[in-house]
Amino acid sequence: MPNEDQNVLRASKLDTTSLSDALDRLGIPGQCLGIKPLDHRFRMTGRAYTILYGPAGSPPGTVGDYIDDVPPASVIVLDNGGRENATVWGDILTWVSHRRGIAGTVIDGACRDTHLSLELGYPIYSRSYSMRTGKDRVQVEAMNCAVNIGDARVHPGDILRGDSDGVVVIPKEHEEKILAAAEDIDAIENEIRKFVNQGTTLAEARKQLGYHKLQTKR
Repeated sequence: MPNEDQNVLRASKLDTTSLSDALDRLGIPGQCLGIKPLDHRFRMTGRAYTILYGPAGSPPGTVGDYIDDVPPASVIVLDNGGRENATVWGDILTWVSHRRGIAGTVIDGACRDTHLSLELGYPIYSRSYSMRTGKDRVQVEAMNCAVNIGDARVHPGDILRGDSDGVVVIPKEHEEKILAAAEDIDAIENEIRKFVNQGTTLAEARKQLGYHKLQTKR
């Protein structure tokens, strides 16, 4: 497809582990620590559509009617300040997002109605899950702004990659060099496997290919 986002496609072929090592090599923070998949089979790649939450005012604002504005193939990124006592995502949002071709949802906080995510195979990555609603407890502060997810900064349009180990963010201004570094790391690790298959010891293969310095800052 001529309009296919090539860097999203490249990121989708890489594990979060290789991307994390590439981030370390380049000295760029991007590991969304503490954010885990509801199902370890989930895989997710797309550009961020960001939403920031804060405590509800008086009268309380809405937890969000944004879903119809999110472009298909985006990753919805919700910064709820790590709150686990007030959810900002549930079954209706999961159902609509799945129907509209959204790539997945990342939450620094809690989600609920997890059964539908698992049933549909819609990727959700969050800090936890609970039944307790965020209505009248939190409200949308801003959309399409910089947010924080598990100690990583996420801007609108950044690439989010999620797999069984969690989520990494690839900042837009650095994505070319991060992807190139991750592809290099991935290629070297595949070479190590080939060496071992050919009878080389793992220790020798790692030594020859510089395995122990793949992630070292350069």
